[in-house]
Amino acid sequence: MDSSASPGTPAAGWTFLTNHAHVLFCIARDPEVRLRDVAARVGVTERAVQRIVTDLEAAGYLAISKEGRRNRYQVHTERRLRHPIERHLAVASLIELVLGGIGA
Repeated sequence: MDSSASPGTPAAGWTFLTNHAHVLFCIARDPEVRLRDVAARVGVTERAVQRIVTDLEAAGYLAISKEGRRNRYQVHTERRLRHPIERHLAVASLIELVLGGIGA
């Protein structure tokens, strides 16, 4: 990582994990998080986060329920990762690795 980058700011260039993973981590950490807050943490637009959440829900990785005016998200941690290299692992493994089990 670039030594000039702050802890909450991604380093210039590429990262090892996708924005889909970053959004999933934010939701796993706080199932009641607002998408604008996820966007700020991930460093993308709120619209991009909405598209990612739609992708994750359509693929069965997230369930969304309404609680008043807010959404509550549930991560389906038993689902398998998508790429052939890591398809043998459940989402819970990735969350455990990055977040230390929060939300798993």
